[in-house]
Amino acid sequence: MSILLGSEAPLPEVEIASPELNLAPRDIEGLLAELREYHAIFSPLFYRKEQGYWALKYMEGLLLDIEHKAVEPMADALEGGNVRAMQQFLGQGAWEDSVILRVHRREVAHTLGTEDGVLLVDGSDFPKQGTESVGVARQWCGALGKVDNCQAGVFVGYASSQGHTLVDARLYLPAQWFTEEYVQRRKRCGVPEDVSFRTKPELAWEMVEEIVAEGALPFSWITFDEGYGDNPLFLERLDGLGLRYLAEVACDTLVWKDRPETYVPPPPPRGRPPSRERLRPEAPSAERVDEIAASLPPEAWSRWIVKEGSKGPIVAEFAALRVVVCRDQLPGPEQWVILRRTLGEKPLLKYYLSNAPEDIPLSEMVWVSGMRWPIETTFEEGKGELGMDQYETRSWRGWHHHMTLTMLAHHFLVRLRLRLQDKAPALTVPQVRLLLRAILPKKTFDASTVLDLVHRIQHRNHAAYLSHRRRKHQQIDGL
Repeated sequence: MSILLGSEAPLPEVEIASPELNLAPRDIEGLLAELREYHAIFSPLFYRKEQGYWALKYMEGLLLDIEHKAVEPMADALEGGNVRAMQQFLGQGAWEDSVILRVHRREVAHTLGTEDGVLLVDGSDFPKQGTESVGVARQWCGALGKVDNCQAGVFVGYASSQGHTLVDARLYLPAQWFTEEYVQRRKRCGVPEDVSFRTKPELAWEMVEEIVAEGALPFSWITFDEGYGDNPLFLERLDGLGLRYLAEVACDTLVWKDRPETYVPPPPPRGRPPSRERLRPEAPSAERVDEIAASLPPEAWSRWIVKEGSKGPIVAEFAALRVVVCRDQLPGPEQWVILRRTLGEKPLLKYYLSNAPEDIPLSEMVWVSGMRWPIETTFEEGKGELGMDQYETRSWRGWHHHMTLTMLAHHFLVRLRLRLQDKAPALTVPQVRLLLRAILPKKTFDASTVLDLVHRIQHRNHAAYLSHRRRKHQQIDGL
């Protein structure tokens, strides 16, 4: 066993200047034209001209400053909005997300691409009522912190020193959705017939493999939480492509400090001779990574600044050592186990495995450990600023269309932030969306349009009342 020692990073004493904001009204007035130029990159990829138009309107709606960003409130607020047309465009429109996203990743590479970029794999969950939305089931919901009714998505993000955004998404369909009981539900939701059950790591692998094959996004690392790090097949596939990963793993992950001896037992007098290796009886047992962390001497730990956070520097203690990973109860590859410990009276520990080369400096793995969190910030921005979780479409196509357009809208905000940073270096993605309030075209209401809106709301409420009433009667009749 070898332990990687690193020099502690001192906390720098720096004078933080007040943020500058040198933007003038003329800088804001041209932002609508920039949105239309950005949309023009993707417009030819839609099958029909009107689809391109509604794609622009949908992105405008996601960028609006309104309370709820389902199709209906967006259409009601947008100049030129139309509820039925936008619903059809989102839920039934025959345009391909994969085509749009390939171009999106190329544009992300132009905006954020650096050779030390990082691919980020993570899931995000969306609480839902009822049972009719595609993929909905009682399952672990990270947004609620408990098992509940929700949809689960698997996402790939990209982060570099320039910023971060999402680059692909897949909806996870639980195994029960592939039973006979769900055949009609899959048809109603438009799940393609060639879609079969995939675990979340399998969905992540499909996206990563496609991104690597394209070659548009430059990156040197891929990182993810233990939901993916605890899947040996996912790690082996990444290793097979030569991808360097930092995988968060569970505290009970088993490793050996030194490679134990194995052997193939001699053939028995009768029967087939054994071919599978086994541990020698005298070989030591594998150890849990949390037990190894507890046994390390104080000098094995060093203090590092992980990154600069919104409330100041994030500081943690790290230790790294070479181990032999346990695979199917046998010794597998030699890798790094990286231990990260927060400061304070009750420190929290995180555990990582990495297939990085033996001569890698600890400072680089410390840096990568801090690069996993941008995807959480991206989810927060997507949900808080763009209505990523406020869709009301129930279909397979609608879910993927909404996520694709949300990704485009988020990347547009990131692009604007970078373009304006010379005049406003402290500008954030939420603040960029705030700037757009001044220029996004909003519907003007006169007496006629207000009456039409109220009439439509009353019809919608009445239809909902009849549906609830019918369900109540069915419950009473069943008693």
